[in-house]
Parts: sequence; C-alpha cells; structure tokens
Amino acid sequence: MTDILQIQSLNKSFGGIKATDDLNLSVQTGELHAIIGPNGAGKTTLISQLSGGQKPDTGKILFKGRNIAGQPAYKRASLGITRSYQITSLIMEMSVLDNIALAVQAGDGHSFRFLRPARSISHLRDRALELLKQVDLAEKADHQTVALSHGEHRRMELAIALASEADLMLLDEPMAGLGTHESHQMVELLRGIKGRHTILLIEHDMDAVFALADRISVLVYGHIIATGTPAEIRDNEAVQHAYLGEE
Repeated sequence: MTDILQIQSLNKSFGGIKATDDLNLSVQTGELHAIIGPNGAGKTTLISQLSGGQKPDTGKILFKGRNIAGQPAYKRASLGITRSYQITSLIMEMSVLDNIALAVQAGDGHSFRFLRPARSISHLRDRALELLKQVDLAEKADHQTVALSHGEHRRMELAIALASEADLMLLDEPMAGLGTHESHQMVELLRGIKGRHTILLIEHDMDAVFALADRISVLVYGHIIATGTPAEIRDNEAVQHAYLGEE
C-alpha cells in the first residue's frame, strides 16, 4: 500500500514550547489512521499544519509526493485535503440542505457570485440529499440547522467533509461533546465510509479509536512515540506508561 501522506522531521515552536518536535509520520492510501495523545501533546497544532492553518518552522509535509509545507490552506483544499473542526462551523440560520448544498457547490468549483441558492441547482441539490442520506439526516433536510442537536450538527459536518470528495480527510475530534448513543452513531457512520476515503482522525474517545483505526500513532509532547495496529498500541509499554495507563 502506498503512502498518501508523509511527514518528515516536522517542527513547530511557540516561544520555548515545542508543539511539534521532529515529528515523522506516514499515512497509507485508504486507511483510517488515528492520532491519540494526552492534552497538550500537539494534536491540534499537527492537524493545523497539515491543513495549512499554521506553517511549520522546519520539515516536510509530502502529500502524494509533493511538499506542501509552505502552501496556504486554500491550495491544499484544491489538491484534495479537507478538514473538519472541533468547533461547529455550520451556518445556523440556513436549512440543513442549504448548508450541504453550499458545500457541494464549493467542492464543485461553482462561483458564489450566482444569486440562485445552491439548493435550486438540481445536481447540487441531488448530491446534497445523497450526502444527507449517508449521514442519516435526509429526513431533516428542510429543518433549520439551529434546531438540530449537537450530534446531528456533527453528522452534518461529516457530510460537508464528504462533499469535497477530498483524497485525505482530516477529522478533528468528531466525537467531541457527543453522548454515548450519538458517539455510537458517529462510529457506525465512520465505519461505513472507512476504506472509501483516507482518514486521519484526531480523537479523545479511545473506544471509538480502537473500534475504527487501521493504525494508531501516539503523540506525546509533539513527538510520535509509537505507531501500530490497535493491538500493538494496547500492548506497547511505552504507550501504557505515557498515555493509556493514565486514562
């Protein structure tokens, strides 16, 4: 299996704090690769560097063999990288369908100068409805987004990430703030798209991580201390000492 993403000797400091410390990581095409680590390990800084929100001090980010470390976020998006956020980024005043149709419109390369709403363009509407079916929200298409639950907002954000049809999806804590039932729903949705998309998952929910991941990398103080299958990570003494044993 080939690597879609290779991170080589990545470094990022804030004052005297090394948020990313000589970090090396590879993500294989088609896998769901999870990044775990305690609070302050550097997970958010890492995903921000991958999506283009922050520029590394030194090091390479090779996406499909091309170094994108100096590229801005919009160029990375055009190359095939999409990111979901810990904090919801939906337009609450719009309907569920309009939010998703707008995302489809953006991914489809349509101009936002058109006055017609995205939902009125048939193929954008059809694609948006198809995505809502994938995340079990088709019946809420015409509801106002603000009326949906937090868990439903998370599923909408997954649909928006899917709308880009990106080669690499960066999912930043999709289970954040979810209850037990909603977390289970999200795990099943991610299981359903797993294999069809390459996913780099940042997540605190260990049950979800070990249920979904093909491989797991453990980040501690900005440095990857171990990478392996879920079984290998569970049995790794360094991981148990640094992270899992503290949970």
